[in-house]
Formats: sequence, structure tokens, C-alpha cells
Amino acid sequence: MGHSVLLLPGDGIGPEVVAQARRVLECVAALHGLTIELDEANLGGVAIDREGAAYPESTRVKAREADALLLGAVGGPRWDALPAGDRPERGLLAIRADLDLFANLRPAMLFPQLANASSLKPELVAGLDILIVRELTGGIYFGEPRGIRTLENGEREGFNTYVYRESEIERIARLAFELASKRDGRVTSVDKANVLEVTQLWRDVVSQTAQAYPEVMLEHLYVDNAAMQLVRAPKQFDVLVTGNIFGDILSDTAAMLTGSIGMLPSASLNARSCGLYEPVHGSAPDIAGQDCANPLATILSVAMLLRYSLNAGDAANAVEQAVSRVLQQGYRTADIAAQGEAVVGTEAMGSAVLSALEQPQDVNA
Repeated sequence: MGHSVLLLPGDGIGPEVVAQARRVLECVAALHGLTIELDEANLGGVAIDREGAAYPESTRVKAREADALLLGAVGGPRWDALPAGDRPERGLLAIRADLDLFANLRPAMLFPQLANASSLKPELVAGLDILIVRELTGGIYFGEPRGIRTLENGEREGFNTYVYRESEIERIARLAFELASKRDGRVTSVDKANVLEVTQLWRDVVSQTAQAYPEVMLEHLYVDNAAMQLVRAPKQFDVLVTGNIFGDILSDTAAMLTGSIGMLPSASLNARSCGLYEPVHGSAPDIAGQDCANPLATILSVAMLLRYSLNAGDAANAVEQAVSRVLQQGYRTADIAAQGEAVVGTEAMGSAVLSALEQPQDVNA
């Protein structure tokens, strides 16, 4: 049976890294006998420029019909003057809500070849393998009411609403426990239950959900302590589950443990296993068009897409192994290169991964 994948190149370096990821996806599909139909659509700033909305109706139609979506990045300073509700990032929030992509999976794995690229000592991060499970469609990013109002004295006041329903917490907790049961069997739930009632509910519901998974060990951490522990001793964690805003912050912290945010993929899934896959590095407009962006996070997002939405685990493994081989060969983009190491560009890195896929026996393991 064929699969449909929608490409959303987006803004900044998005089109460059998605172009390399597309080459890898087409190659691995051919090698593993997968039938994949690819299409493209606009999202973010490019959609505003071309179609007048960050998540236009034409993209909405294609997104709802796709088995999986691969996104480059959205946003950039050229759209910063727009009202908050009209900016490119609202398109990303809109597609997550429209497809009910409630679960964001962000692995933080350190390739052995990049141990020295981490900002922490190699002994603290060697062998790092963390999975952050972030609730993605609730919390303060979506809560209403929200806005900026003018008080009677003329002073402006910004306000947002932090809200979670019990059902939203339970479904993300259940996914975290299921994933942990296939890993090292440990879940750390992150909240701020000592001062925020909504996260007291979070803690209560997660604890209740844990009773159905006696094989998984559960611990609770306040978010400030979790952030400290991620830097102090990151290998103590297996699966972290948390709400939208805390997950946003902690996953970027975890990204730097691995050497570069340019190495980390992510998946946002709904209950049907349809997913939006994207690198976590953002649009990086300062380097757009210069052939120096790291495409590996997007290529590794392809591996997650194959595994979680297309049920093609062997193909996913092949992509991840190809990335490991090119790192072993010494290929480095600027963001992961140590002093004195040779640097290759975006396209050259993509070509190296293709070579490793097509001729794995000829590439040093």
C-alpha cells in the first residue's frame, strides 16, 4: 500500500534542509520497496507571502489527507512586524491543532562521534539517550482568554491562560508510559505543582495513570529542578513527560547536550499515528541560502517519520545508521565541527548520507 507524505519546506533554511531530506526519503523508499507519493505545500511566512495566511486552506486540505508531513521551519524577522495572531508561528500552532497533534516526541541522543561537541564534559553525555514527550495542543499556548489590554490608568497588560483538562493529561501520560515500557522503564513527570494549580492536576492525573503501568517507575520533578538536573546529570533520565511550555524549554536545553540543535529531530503525533516531523533548530534566517545549514536533524526526522507513521522500522534504522556512518567518516557541518575539522555544506552532507545509504559496505562503520 502506498503512503502520502506532504513536504512543508517553510522559511529560512527550511527549503534547503527539506531538499536534502527529500533526497534521502526517495532513496530509502526505493531501496526498501516503499511506495511514497510526495507533495508540497506552504506553511508559515512563505504561506503568508504567497497565499495571505500562515496556514492557508490549500495546505489544510493536503495536510488532512496525508499520512505524514515533513516540515523545514517557520518564521523570521521579516514577519516580526505583523500582529501576533498573523505571524508565521501561528501557522504551526494551527496545523498542530487542526490535525490534533497532541504528542511531541523529541529524542536527545548523542552520537558517539560528537561527544566532544557537547557543551558538557564528554563523560556526562556519552551514551545519552533521552526522550522528551511534550503535550502539544493544550496549555498556555492555546488557553483562552489571551491578549493585551489597556487598563483604566492607561497601562498595558498582557495576559494568557494556562489550562489543561484531565483527558489531555491522561492521553499524553499514557503515551509516555507506553514508550518507556519499550525503553528503560522510567518516566519523569515535570510540573510546577507547588505554585500552579493546573500542574497539581497534572501531577495527580499522571500518578493515577501510572497505576496501569506497574512495570514503569515514575518520579515527579519541579521544572526548575528538572532543568538543573538535565545539565548536572542528564543520563539519569529515560522518558520525560511534561506540558507544552515546559516541554518547549526543556527540549531545547536537551538539544545542546547532544552537541548541536542541528542534530535533533522531532515528531508530533495524533491518535492515528499521522505525524508532523521537523528539526528543532528553527529557521535560522541569518544563514539561509548559504549552503551551510546542517540537514541531519531533518534527515533524522525522516527516520522518525518512517518509524512512527509509515511503520517502516528497517528503513528508519537504515537512515539512522547512514547518519552515524557519515559522522564516523568525519563529515561535519559548521555547527558540529571542532576546531581544525573540515567543514562541508548542506548539499554535500546530504550527498554523503545518500552514499552511505546506497553503498553501506563501502562506508567505514
